[in-house]
Amino acid sequence: MGGSLSDVERLKAGLAEAVDRLAEELWGLALRIHEHPELAYREEKAAAWLAEFLEAHGLAVEPGVGGLPTAFGAEVQGARPGPTVAILAEYDALPGIGHACGHNIIAASAAGAGAALAAAAAAGGLPVGGRVVVLGTPAEEGGAGKVRLMEAGVFREVDAAMMIHPRSSTQLWRPTLGLAACKVEYFGKAAHAAAAPWQGVNALNALIGLFNAVDAMRQQLRPDARVHGIITAGGQKANIIPEYTAAEFYLRSLDQEHLEELRRRFEAAADGAATATGCRVRVTFDPVVHDPLKPNHAMLELFGKNLGRIGFAVDAQDTEAGYGSTDAGNVSQALPTIHPYIRIAPDGVPAHSRGFAEAARSPLARAGMVAAAKALAMTALDLLADPEALGAAKAEFARTR
Repeated sequence: MGGSLSDVERLKAGLAEAVDRLAEELWGLALRIHEHPELAYREEKAAAWLAEFLEAHGLAVEPGVGGLPTAFGAEVQGARPGPTVAILAEYDALPGIGHACGHNIIAASAAGAGAALAAAAAAGGLPVGGRVVVLGTPAEEGGAGKVRLMEAGVFREVDAAMMIHPRSSTQLWRPTLGLAACKVEYFGKAAHAAAAPWQGVNALNALIGLFNAVDAMRQQLRPDARVHGIITAGGQKANIIPEYTAAEFYLRSLDQEHLEELRRRFEAAADGAATATGCRVRVTFDPVVHDPLKPNHAMLELFGKNLGRIGFAVDAQDTEAGYGSTDAGNVSQALPTIHPYIRIAPDGVPAHSRGFAEAARSPLARAGMVAAAKALAMTALDLLADPEALGAAKAEFARTR
C-alpha cells in the first residue's frame, strides 16, 4: 500500500473537506452549464468554463485532446510515477430539452473530484504513485465522443476510468444497452397529388410502412431490445407526392449478438417497405456501435464504501425499469471502468424529460453533485494508494474479457 490505512483515511477526510469548500463554486458551474445547453461537439462554453475552473484549482489543463476542440485533459500528479486513473466528464445537452440527462452534474462532479485531489497535492503532496486525469469527453448524446478519444489514443495509458451519471435513484450497477444507429432514406417519384397521383411513387408511404413493420416486430422482440426512430424528412408539400423521405433509428440490445439479429430484421423490414411501394431504399448504419457496459465490481465496491463513508445511501430499489446506452460502454470494454448512478431527481422522474431537466438544477442535484465529487476523488485515491485494489479491478476485467 502506498500509505498506511490511517494516512488514506486522513486524506479522504481532507478530500471531503475540500469538496465542501468548493461546493458553492461547483454548484455555480453546474448551473451555468445548465443555463447554456450546448449540443454534441459544440460545447465551447462548457469546456472552457470547466478548463478554467480546473486550472484555477491547480490542475495542468490541455485543451483539445484527441483532436476534439471541445475535449480536454486536466492532470494531478502523485508523489512518484505510477498508474493513471481517469475521471470522465460529460457536458453536452439534448436538442430542445437542454440538460435533461443531467450532464451538467456529471461535469461538475468530475471537476470537483479533480480539484479536491489537486488541493490535497498542494497541501502536502499526494503520498501515492501515479496521476489522476479529469477527461472532458464531449458528445455523449449521439456523437460517441469517448470512442473518438479512444481511437486517438487518449485512453492508451489509462489504467482505470470512472464517472457518475444522474438518475432518480442511487445505484452502483445497472446494465446499459448496446446501440446501433442508422439513417433510412426512401427514393420515389414526384407527381401532382391530385391531378396525376398514379404517376408518382410515394416515398412517405414507404417510410410509414417501415414504422408499421417495426411496430409489428416489437411484439416478438426480447424484453431488453429497443427499436425507435423519428422522421427527419417527410415531404415538401401536401399536393406533391413525396419523392424523398428519411428517418433516424436506434437499435438497442443488452448484447452484441442480438443487436446483429435486430439489424438483420430491421434491414429486411426496410427492404419490404420499399418493395411494397416501388421505392428505392438506402440504409446507412453509423460505423460506431455503442457497446454495453461491462461491470467492474471491485471498483464499484470501493465507490459504494466511499458513498457510505460520507453518509450517502445507495437505494435498495431502482425506480426506473428500462436501460439507456452510453459511449462509456466502449471504454468499459477496453479497460476497468465504472459508471454508477447518483440520485438527483425524485422517484420515477425519467431521464430525457423536462422534469429531469428541472431536477438537474434542484437542491437534490446539488447534494448528488457534492456526494459524487467526494466519492469519485476517494475512489481514485483508493486505486492509487493500494496496488491490490487496482490489481483486483484489472484481474476482474481480464477474467470477464
